Amino acid sequence: MLESNRKSKALAAKQSPVRSKLTSMRPAWVGVGLLSLCVNILMLTGPLYMLQVYDRVITSQSMSTLVALSILMVLMYGFMGLLDFLRSRILIRIGNYVESELSAPLFKNWLSQGTKGKIKPGQNPLQSLAVLKRFLTGPAPTTFFDIPWTPIYIAVIFMIDWTLGVFAIFGAVVVLFIAILAELRTRKNEAKAQNAKAHSHRFSQKIYQNSEAVVSMGMVGDMSQRWAHIKTQGEASDLSASDISGGATATSKAFRMFLQSAILGLGAALAVQGIVTPGAMIAGSIILGRALAPIQMIIGQWRSYIQTKNAYRELNGFYASLPADEEKIALPAPTGALRVAGLSAGPPGATKATLKGLNFDLAPGDALCVLGHSGSGKSSLARLLVGIWTPQMGSVRLDGATLDQWETDELGHHIGYLPQTVELFDGTIGENIARFRRGATSESTIRAAQIAGLHEFVLSLPDGYNTKLGVGGVILSVGQVQRVALARAVFGDPCLIVLDEPNSNLDKQGDQSLNGAIQYMRSQGKTVVIISHRPTAMAAVNKVLVLNGGKQEKYGLKEQVFNIGKPAAHAPVASQTQTEQNSARQAGPTQQSYTAAPLAHRVS
Repeated sequence: MLESNRKSKALAAKQSPVRSKLTSMRPAWVGVGLLSLCVNILMLTGPLYMLQVYDRVITSQSMSTLVALSILMVLMYGFMGLLDFLRSRILIRIGNYVESELSAPLFKNWLSQGTKGKIKPGQNPLQSLAVLKRFLTGPAPTTFFDIPWTPIYIAVIFMIDWTLGVFAIFGAVVVLFIAILAELRTRKNEAKAQNAKAHSHRFSQKIYQNSEAVVSMGMVGDMSQRWAHIKTQGEASDLSASDISGGATATSKAFRMFLQSAILGLGAALAVQGIVTPGAMIAGSIILGRALAPIQMIIGQWRSYIQTKNAYRELNGFYASLPADEEKIALPAPTGALRVAGLSAGPPGATKATLKGLNFDLAPGDALCVLGHSGSGKSSLARLLVGIWTPQMGSVRLDGATLDQWETDELGHHIGYLPQTVELFDGTIGENIARFRRGATSESTIRAAQIAGLHEFVLSLPDGYNTKLGVGGVILSVGQVQRVALARAVFGDPCLIVLDEPNSNLDKQGDQSLNGAIQYMRSQGKTVVIISHRPTAMAAVNKVLVLNGGKQEKYGLKEQVFNIGKPAAHAPVASQTQTEQNSARQAGPTQQSYTAAPLAHRVS
């Protein structure tokens, strides 16, 4: 309870951008309210017309009066239709405005918070925003603007006769009771249905992502049944909620029609006694139908309202979980000097560190190969070096600044990253290499492809750099995808390049291209970190870091770590003079580098 109160206070202190955008459209909401006022006044056209026809035209036998009333009635209905159309257009534009203003920053925050483990499984604020937009652009908002007119219409019936007014109040109370009962009975089932749908979606996505293993090991039938069982649970709750909502809608509709006929009979009884006129009898029936229509509409739209309320709450909760916005000072472009000091970290949200006490420095032009058994924390280190994960203790500094001192996109322009699992996006191969960056030049794209040894291959494709990838495009092999991702990593001349298993799917030619790219980047003063199990990755590096159980076991120049050449046991491997670093950097790949490879393979 206390935790809930703290969250509520925090959310109140930090106004949700969703509410801010909705309230910023206050003039539009006022306009919708004024149009609703006019529309609902014009809704009385029908009852008044019937009242005049029965009480004046028929009694006076005046055709001119009938014509005048009919012309006035046509004009009134025409204005009502026009104003109702304008009201709908304004609401559609409110929904589009809220969605367009929030979607881009929401997408950016969703991605950044997802890498930090702050997104709940299945949580997608973009879907919640789509639900909110669908509600705003649908018929439901007009219903909420019309519902305040129900008591006004009932007051008009009271003006006709108090007996009819009491009957109208009775009918409105019963229909409202049906709406409240339906909401109470559907709330729990609706929540169960939404949770089951999210679980079903997550499970199906996980199966699809691992479809090769599922198909090859004969798991399709069993996994299909498992998914169907999860899906059935959601369908049962959804069916129950739909049945209750449909039953409430049907009941309220039938009862409203009964009330309209019943009030007509009651009015006829009063007319026979001379208490009301026949016109008033007809008008009362029509006005009552109009008074109860918004309540019935709310019953029909109730599920949509509940879903929108949940979506609004999820959006507010997502924004409340975001860290406070801090204006960050623009830092000068880094040179690539990387310092890791006392680094301990684990996956986002984990309390136990998988990496403990790492310390190393890399100067511009250094290339570090990270070795270690599976599960030793190599990929975790890669995510920390590029700023995806945040250290629990210690720091990762680029040119003396911790990575969180940079704006995310600004830092990304100075970093190249090739993750262990590589996927390309729908678009051209040139766009994928250029990171889909707006304003990217052809020269910079081609240069990145040349560094990665990919230029000739791209030219051999049907449309060169304009070749489409993804649905309906060219299908690349796993190795070709990895080489495109390497070109993407080096695009824009980043000062720090982190490659996680960059040669896991490369052939001999791909290995040579990779080593050539590393040598070129070192010659350009770039800092390169390579994580690999293959000994060929050792050829172009000058430093090695060995991890064992998440701890730093060895670090230093490659020759010293593997005792190549003269023994250097008397000197600490982590301490290197600048002369030694320069000489090692200039030496590049040598025969000694290749003879060290079998040992490196055994360590990994």
